[in-house]
Amino acid sequence: MDRDREDEIYEEAVDIANAYYPLQALEATDFLEQEEVENEGPSIPRAPRRHFSRDSEGKAKQLYNNYFSDDPTFPLDKFRRRYRMSKSLFIRICQGIINFNQEPIPPYFTYFKKKDATGQWGFNVFQKCTSAIRQLAYGVAPDIFDEYLHMGESTSYLCLENFCKSVLHLYLAEYLRTPNAHDVQRFISKHEEIHGFPGMLGSIDCMHGGWKNCPVAWKGQYTRGDHGYPTIMLEAVASYDTWIWHAYFGPAGSNNDINVLNQSDLFKDLLKDELPPCNYTVNELQFRRGYYLADGIYPEWSTLVKSFKNTNDLKAKKFKRFQESAIKDIERTFGILQGRFAITKNSARQFYIKMIQNIMYTCVLLHNMITEDNGRAFCELEEEYPSARRPRQLNLHERLELHMRMDKELRDKSSHHFLRDNLIEHVWSLPPNHRIRYDPTAGPSNVPEHVNDVRP
Repeated sequence: MDRDREDEIYEEAVDIANAYYPLQALEATDFLEQEEVENEGPSIPRAPRRHFSRDSEGKAKQLYNNYFSDDPTFPLDKFRRRYRMSKSLFIRICQGIINFNQEPIPPYFTYFKKKDATGQWGFNVFQKCTSAIRQLAYGVAPDIFDEYLHMGESTSYLCLENFCKSVLHLYLAEYLRTPNAHDVQRFISKHEEIHGFPGMLGSIDCMHGGWKNCPVAWKGQYTRGDHGYPTIMLEAVASYDTWIWHAYFGPAGSNNDINVLNQSDLFKDLLKDELPPCNYTVNELQFRRGYYLADGIYPEWSTLVKSFKNTNDLKAKKFKRFQESAIKDIERTFGILQGRFAITKNSARQFYIKMIQNIMYTCVLLHNMITEDNGRAFCELEEEYPSARRPRQLNLHERLELHMRMDKELRDKSSHHFLRDNLIEHVWSLPPNHRIRYDPTAGPSNVPEHVNDVRP
């Protein structure tokens, strides 16, 4: 608006004010004139945006000389300590991101190979992935490594966001997949050798992750009394090798394990009757559906095996000791996950649940990739086995009937007690020291052949 138009509006306002409130208009006019005189004085200059001269090229050479050259400054054990993985695995991830060329290329892949606003190449893929990995590993603020990488806060945050999206795009289908028939038979046999539980698929439990910047309006539904601060829950299923076969993250922390189980997709294949075959024998009885070990809060379903709270029966006591020993697999997995990636243990600084979910699932994928790279995984992911069952083409009425029938079988308490009673008899026939630790260097099995012949 030009100066003349402002003067016209001011004069019209004065005329209207004088017609109705002459005294108040006089005071207002004096105030406006005094303010105009003050504004005509010397104005305070606005501080310009600060610019830091960041030597991205020099820091790239320093990073290369420290870790990636033929004669690096820091040895491989220091690399594993700070990156939480081997150098070969880190380079494999970087190459997968930079070499992705499937059209259309998502923007989170192009972020790692684009030029800055001046048309110059900025930080390379090693610098950006290093910033993302360090944030996941140490759970610190994005600009904590500014002195070493010369990377600002906003750039570091974008590195973490795009790194998580890229890793999920590349490795989600492979490293967080549903186990096929071969996988099921392999870790069922391993669990029977190690824990003495035939048909055991793994252990299930939930973990809370803090949320520091939870919106005030949501704090009530994300806060539970035993924690006292907003949390988000992670449901996971893990085997003895600490491989996470199922992960469901996102429910509000005010829920318990039962609420999360009812929301997750753990039994979606069971409800569709598309599970791979799982045949095993307990007490000379054939069973065709595997189970998960769970703690006392979980419901008595046919696919969950719980322990006892208090019992005086010797058989039940031995079963309780074996079951509580075997269920520690999931507790060890949570401990290793939080130890490797402190961002899963510290309170999340992000404002959006979707970003926190991407971070958590990325940590789970990297955890499984590290487990495979260390040679401790039971199953070899390079092998491809055909699915045992193909999805059936059913109409709406048939799908509804199938879902109701399978849901009834899933929640059948009698099947739960029948399976547990037979497992109690099976465990009672095992020697007290049956449970052994798995040694991946000892071959397919390091259980003595005579171990099952010993009786208590």
